[in-house]
Amino acid sequence: MATRIATWNINGINTRIERLSAWLEATAPDVLCLQELKCTAEQFPAEALRDLGYEAAVHADGRWNGVAVLSRVGVEEPVIGLPGGPEFEGKQEPRAVSALCGGVRVWSVYVPNGREVSHPHYAYKLRWLEALREAAGQEAGGERPFAVLGDFNIAPTDEDVWDIAQFEGATHVTEAERAALAALRATGLDDVHPRPLKYDVPFTYWDYRQLCFPKNRGMRIDLVYGNAPFRSAVTDAWVDREARKGKGPSDHAPVVVDLEPAA
Repeated sequence: MATRIATWNINGINTRIERLSAWLEATAPDVLCLQELKCTAEQFPAEALRDLGYEAAVHADGRWNGVAVLSRVGVEEPVIGLPGGPEFEGKQEPRAVSALCGGVRVWSVYVPNGREVSHPHYAYKLRWLEALREAAGQEAGGERPFAVLGDFNIAPTDEDVWDIAQFEGATHVTEAERAALAALRATGLDDVHPRPLKYDVPFTYWDYRQLCFPKNRGMRIDLVYGNAPFRSAVTDAWVDREARKGKGPSDHAPVVVDLEPAA
């Protein structure tokens, strides 16, 4: 059976549970990695999602972070948190969760923003990415399909932002951040580059301000990094730009990847 896997920074799951439910019913992913839940584990809408056929592995503490893996093909061997992950302000933030879902190991990650290059959060971001590289490196070379999906808060190339001149001196595009992505790929992962549904570049994020979405002033920062068995099974990948439209959307759009059945 073919498998559909997606990732989406939902920007508040309880605020957007109706939109999420409608999208799940319409798009029918087998697995969905979510970021920026903005709820505690107790506040997570598990019952509503179970009614739609999804069980979940959740890592959330009620602040602006929080991640989950939703699956209708099983949630096995969950790992809560990033192994060896650094702390920020005395705690390890809920930014990573993984599970084995229908034979595919997926990580849902919400990479720290970094705020400003001079801010301690930027150094924390680079330490966090190094911990992710070490954790992913233990599974990326295996024979089982494996992917790290989520909001990486990094545009891999200059073409992945609407105007690179507008980002001079800012986070998300620095050489160090991109080097960290390259180191992650070097573990045996490749960027599963989606096709856009409109325009030439498959942006995944548009700021709410200054009419960024209708003007397509976006960034491609929601990524799918898969190992060789995962990549070889990909039949299609796209950004569902339609999910960014309408009343009360997330500022991110989902990235959807279809995999062919295992031989």
